[in-house]
Amino acid sequence: MRLIDLLRGELALTGTKLSCEIGRCGSCMVLLDGKPVNSCLTMAYQCDGKRVTTIEGLAEGEQLHPVQEAFLQEGGFQCGYCTSGMVISTAALLDAVPNPDQEQVLEALSGNLCRCTGYGSILRAVGTACTRVSKEKKEMSG
Repeated sequence: MRLIDLLRGELALTGTKLSCEIGRCGSCMVLLDGKPVNSCLTMAYQCDGKRVTTIEGLAEGEQLHPVQEAFLQEGGFQCGYCTSGMVISTAALLDAVPNPDQEQVLEALSGNLCRCTGYGSILRAVGTACTRVSKEKKEMSG
C-alpha cells in the first residue's frame, strides 16, 4: 500500500492530495523524519518506525504553523490543491535553512507544481514565512 492511500483512505487525513501519481506535482508531499517526500511514491511499510507529518500535523492544536499562517495571510493559493505540498516543502526548507536565499527557495519548491497561479503569491507567502520563523527562533533563543 502506498503511503498516500494509507493517509487518505485508512486514516482520513485528506489534506495530502493525490494528483499526478508519479511524483512530479508535489501535491502529496509529506515529511518523513522531517524530510519532504512524495507519498504517492512511498510505500507505507517504508515508514515503519519513522515520523510522518502531514499538513494536518504541522499545526499545534488550534495554533497554525507559521508557514500555514503566512500562506493564509498572503493568499499563497488559488484552488488550494497544491497548497499542502507547498506548505510542507516550505516548512522543511525553513527547518533546515532559517533564512534561505531565493535560489534555495526555488530549489525547495521545484518539486511542487501549481497549475493556477503565477507563483507570485506563493513566493510572497514563503517570504512572510521566513520572517515569521526567523522571529520565532529569535524569541525562543533570546
